[in-house]
Amino acid sequence: MRIGLLTEGGYPYLSGDAGLWCDRLVRGLGQHEFDLYALSRAEHQEEAGWVELPPQVGRVRTAPLWTAQDDGVAYGRRARRRFAESYGELVTALCEGDPPDPAGPRRAAAAAEADRFANALYGLAELARDEGGLVGALRSESAVRALERACRAPGALRTAREARVPELLAVAAHLERALRPLSLDWYGDESAGDGGEGLGAVDLCHATSGGAAALPGLLARHFFDVPLLVTEYGVRLRTHYLSSGTGPAPTGSAGPAPSAEAAPAVRSLVAAFHGRLAAEVYRQAARVTPGNAHARRWQERCGADRAKLRTVYPGMDASRFAEAGDSPDAADPHTLVWVGRVEPAKDLVSLLHAFAELRKQEPRTRLRIIGAAAGAEGQAYLGHCKVLAAQLFPDEADGPHAVGDNPVSFEEIGGPDAPTLAEAYTAGAVVVLSSVVEGFPVGLVEAMFCGRATVSTDVGAVVEVIGGTGLVVPPRNPRALAEACVALLRDPERRARLGAAARARALELFTVEQNVTAFHGIYLELVAQAPARRFLFDDADPRPFAVPAEACLTGHWSGQDARVTARGGPSWAAGSGARDTSPIAATEGAR
Repeated sequence: MRIGLLTEGGYPYLSGDAGLWCDRLVRGLGQHEFDLYALSRAEHQEEAGWVELPPQVGRVRTAPLWTAQDDGVAYGRRARRRFAESYGELVTALCEGDPPDPAGPRRAAAAAEADRFANALYGLAELARDEGGLVGALRSESAVRALERACRAPGALRTAREARVPELLAVAAHLERALRPLSLDWYGDESAGDGGEGLGAVDLCHATSGGAAALPGLLARHFFDVPLLVTEYGVRLRTHYLSSGTGPAPTGSAGPAPSAEAAPAVRSLVAAFHGRLAAEVYRQAARVTPGNAHARRWQERCGADRAKLRTVYPGMDASRFAEAGDSPDAADPHTLVWVGRVEPAKDLVSLLHAFAELRKQEPRTRLRIIGAAAGAEGQAYLGHCKVLAAQLFPDEADGPHAVGDNPVSFEEIGGPDAPTLAEAYTAGAVVVLSSVVEGFPVGLVEAMFCGRATVSTDVGAVVEVIGGTGLVVPPRNPRALAEACVALLRDPERRARLGAAARARALELFTVEQNVTAFHGIYLELVAQAPARRFLFDDADPRPFAVPAEACLTGHWSGQDARVTARGGPSWAAGSGARDTSPIAATEGAR
């Protein structure tokens, strides 16, 4: 079958989120054909180039999210009226606040408000397709005035009514960036005579994240009834809420404090837009595949139908950790290891304080912190942690003539003592995760592949990943973290049992093979449930049995042209008289 893979800031670019996962998925499903529709986030990402693409990638279409030139489209009177109506309805829906809970007592009101936002969104998309673009209109003064009228209207939120001109301009600019995918020329169809180069010609759209990546798939669903599959290993709406300090949060979630840089009106209106867009994506998607139960709870809270949800864990390459997992006894029994990106969310400060408590009971223990700083904020945090380590643990010496040594070391992958990632995890008897915010803990899974016993904080999907094969303590609790580490350091048999169980669990649930197999089954299921396309021959009614069942699942197995057979039917179907509809005859006819 032909899959339209929708990405944002990742595959096929060399740098970006989820690029490696998408590449493994495409390479693992060689029997299908993939068309890539990629949105880039920065100029340097485009300049870095693409990864080497496998032969099953047939077409690549790209568009930037970081910039947009004025399309130069001049609207007539009727088009301006259509834009004012649709844009006015969209911003009015935003000024009414966050959408109510679809499962709550206001279910009918929630459905009506969702329809209002959706009709406005699709009205803008149809206008962009008819007129050739929407960028100029979204940047116009009429858009700002429509937003101002919506904010001043009766029933608008108090924060929206307080918006002044700078806040209105900021919200209008954000909406223009978020709605740029509406103006793309990706929404073509074979019947339109464009050679099948648009999303209307694919059998299935697979958005590898929510937000902007899912918007083209949403329009393909609206224009051409193409099934939409949405995969979120990190819920984009949650990321937006945590970064802006707005929006709801499920019980037990942790996040940074609200940002003071943005005005309340801007945060409120932008959060309302992303919330309603996510709700519409979840409503129209044929299937939503969260990467863990933590993401699944967020999706349900934001309106996703539980019947559409199916958890598919990320697929990771276990082969590079195979040798480390086969030799679990090679680690230093008196060493703790932390591996990851150095940033405040990892809470290394609590880890250092926990290690100070641990050293009182196990003075021979050492702590190796292995990882690079993430950006400027990470560099500053790393410097703070080094100063704290020097204060908590003055250099120790074995005698008056020996050089002092600090029990805490800060290293990076590729150094003399940790040349590879697998050797970093195997450098200690216990691997520690001390985060206060975590989505899917990739480093924890890598430690499990290496057969290591782990001590982790209860954040994100940690408990789901561990599944009883490691110790879990509350976040920001150095004493509990120290006690758990001491318990494992003093019990080598328990460490061995937990490490073996962790490795078996990781090999069962988190490998590339299980991920590819799961998506292959979902692809077949969604295409089988999608309505069949009707084909007309000589402007007459469709001929019965004109298109064999095999034409709905074209691929390299048949050796035929997927673009022709899947949409136009075999050439022999246009003739008169009865024909053989066997697969062999179908293949010969297509040739």
